[in-house]
Amino acid sequence: MEAAIQKKATMFRLPVDLLDRLKEMAKKEHRSLNNFVECILLDVAYNEPNEETKEAIEEARSGKLRNTPAVDTSSVEAMFKSVEK
Repeated sequence: MEAAIQKKATMFRLPVDLLDRLKEMAKKEHRSLNNFVECILLDVAYNEPNEETKEAIEEARSGKLRNTPAVDTSSVEAMFKSVEK
């Protein structure tokens, strides 16, 4: 028989608009907010990109990608603005 995964309740402070967006995304996937956020965090914490992906990320950040300006990865908003140019 498989051992149960231990979990601990915790609290985070999130911007209201981010929380609303996460709720919408979870609802679209017919999942609870808790499950949705837990899966996102597990993905970020345990899935490291392979070498090819790391090279592509570095290429995008450097601006060498198809003669486009560098992608600003300092924040999500900055990234979108730099990609729109």
